[in-house]
Amino acid sequence: MKIQDILQETYTALSANKARSGLTILGIVIGIGSVIAMVSIGQGAAGQIQSSIEGLGSNLLIVMPGIIQPGRGIVSSGRGSAQTLVNDDIEVLRQISGVAYISPEVQRRFQIVATGNNTNSTIIGVSPEYAMVRNVSVADGSFITEANLRSMGRVAVLGPTVAQDLFGEGNDPVGKTIRINRVNFKVIGVLQSKGSAGFFNPDDTVFVPLSAMQKILTGEDSLSTIAISVESKNLMPQVQEEATALLIAKHRVDPQNPDFSIVSQADILGTLTQVTDTFTIFLAAVAGISLIVGGIGIMNMMLTTVTERTREIGLRKAIGAKKKDISMQFLAEAVMLTFLGGVAGVALGWIISMLVASFAGIATQVSLQSVILAFGVSATIGIVFGYYPARRAASLNPIEALRYE
Repeated sequence: MKIQDILQETYTALSANKARSGLTILGIVIGIGSVIAMVSIGQGAAGQIQSSIEGLGSNLLIVMPGIIQPGRGIVSSGRGSAQTLVNDDIEVLRQISGVAYISPEVQRRFQIVATGNNTNSTIIGVSPEYAMVRNVSVADGSFITEANLRSMGRVAVLGPTVAQDLFGEGNDPVGKTIRINRVNFKVIGVLQSKGSAGFFNPDDTVFVPLSAMQKILTGEDSLSTIAISVESKNLMPQVQEEATALLIAKHRVDPQNPDFSIVSQADILGTLTQVTDTFTIFLAAVAGISLIVGGIGIMNMMLTTVTERTREIGLRKAIGAKKKDISMQFLAEAVMLTFLGGVAGVALGWIISMLVASFAGIATQVSLQSVILAFGVSATIGIVFGYYPARRAASLNPIEALRYE
């Protein structure tokens, strides 16, 4: 049979029962649409996480107290409980070539009160280098200075979320006073909005001089983290190795069991990306179950069609149609069903992705690979689930088929 004849016969056969064909296609549409939507949401989330992590600073190495326990992730490193990093470690790390900036940090949560309003937020004691290391910019006023650090100044820089919570929208907090843990601090600046970075939101943070944080608010000389900004991405492995060796020597600990951990941006990003990739695969696999259900629906329809058209098959074979022609005809019908379902499914998945991006605020990304995968899967389903009905139709005995009532 010519391809034109096969297409004509396929159109005629599928149009003969539009309702049944439409319902069969619907199963494929839902399956393909679900897979496209889940993959696009997962890829969008991965991209959003990457941009958020990179927004925390460029070429970062993070030194944290305690040991990262395998299988428990980066966040569960004992941060806040272990107190193995101290101010003297900063000068040791400054000796390493390739280091651009070093930002020692002490992080705690305190109740903050101002003008009758209060909020519970993260307070971070920092040095002036924090702004360069973490890529933060001041929208109004100024950031922590060396003079503030040396004089143990009771000054604070507010994130935009904290500023709005304490002073309301439209009011300038610069020059006003806030109380942190019953200690007065003067607001000297407000940061530009940066957005949440998943597990950390710099907008909902207050920054004070490191010296004031240690001597006035916490009464401890230990550090929560030391952030190291490396001059070049290529130098990060070298700097990480040197920093590890120097801190092991200074702390006089076993190299196999140090009392600190150093992780890079790539480590954090790799861990979070692995989580999102696994979650995306899981969601796509769950959505893919509907594709199997849709394929079974196609097989069921084609088997019913073979039974209904038994006399037609017998007549075709009686006038010279070969097994290959009969198989090709029914296989073409199955593939056409899945192709139409694939086209509609891609459109549905794209629409779902746009709706999620608009209403849920989650970035989505429909990639060309996922669209090609959808069409490949739909074609495979048509061939796999259409093969048996097509083979069964081609194997019918023409005489028995003509006698079929």
